[in-house]
Amino acid sequence: MQTFFLVFSGLLIIISVLPFFKSQHWIFRVAEFIKLQLLVFQVPALAWGFYLLDGSPWIWGIQIAQALLITYHIFILVRYTKFWRKEKYDKGKDASESIKIISCNVLQFNEEHQRFIELIRKEKPQIFLTMESDAAWEEALRILESDYPNAVKVTLDNTYGMHFYTKLKVNKSQVHYFVADDIPSIEAELETVDGHRFIFFAVHPPPPSPTEEENSKERDGDLLSVAKRVRDYKMPVVVTGDFNNVAWARSSILFKKTSKLIDARIGRGILSTFHANYWFFRVPLDLLFHSPNVFIDKLFIYPSVGSDHFPMGCTFFIDRYSEEQAEDIEHLDPGELAEVDELISEGRQEESDNRS
Repeated sequence: MQTFFLVFSGLLIIISVLPFFKSQHWIFRVAEFIKLQLLVFQVPALAWGFYLLDGSPWIWGIQIAQALLITYHIFILVRYTKFWRKEKYDKGKDASESIKIISCNVLQFNEEHQRFIELIRKEKPQIFLTMESDAAWEEALRILESDYPNAVKVTLDNTYGMHFYTKLKVNKSQVHYFVADDIPSIEAELETVDGHRFIFFAVHPPPPSPTEEENSKERDGDLLSVAKRVRDYKMPVVVTGDFNNVAWARSSILFKKTSKLIDARIGRGILSTFHANYWFFRVPLDLLFHSPNVFIDKLFIYPSVGSDHFPMGCTFFIDRYSEEQAEDIEHLDPGELAEVDELISEGRQEESDNRS
């Protein structure tokens, strides 16, 4: 029994410690995703350990390490609960109308197109974004073009296709390929009916995983390229999509600091979007960040549309710059900008064996 406890608890500790290493190999980076799952196992493991205390220095050491890591995980995760939520911002008289976005990694091989189309027809967002959308998805989505006349379509069959549709006026748009010529990001300057302009950025970098990319270099380089591009924009900014990352990961923190944007999940919940078919292994891979003059009203997850991701919805409005909301901006520490530039450079130099 004691041996099993030591092995089980030791494994939990090792997995918890892996993200502290800066290695970009998937073994270290995927371990960042499962803090909540680790916590679920660590708490009973800690309680179990108290029944086995017999003066053994190994068990005492395990218990101390486990308690410290539980405290650390709670410290990270508690900010994604309603305990961290600030008072609701009072909308000003010059604020924009409410804007709704739906974004979803629809899964390229998902043939249940109608389920997603019905969601859009029911919810009537001003903007919707699909990721992993190929030619079959583009053809299926044409039925919505009468309601969504403005679109940016990047049709690919490598699971990185991306389609952006909106009812709003598009002043200009651009497709970026920051780290590879088959990994797009979409940037669009949009204008609401009441004249508020803002930048919308859609992202979907490749994940580090045993079945896809061996490391996170392209993902980190792509996301940080977006962050550097938007950091000095004067207009309001919204960045969303399948980040293939969690908000508490080191590279996400660097993204937030570099972009000077705010994580919309803070105070609203973890809101896991992947994997739709396995409830215990769900993690929040679809993220949304915004500038201090964008005010999130609601952030929520929709039921499954046949993909391995749940669609994510958000309603927000644009108002005057809020000093109170700006307090949530985190700034780069000395030396971190050099780290960001290095990660971008490594991402551009990386050549994928998975997509070639």
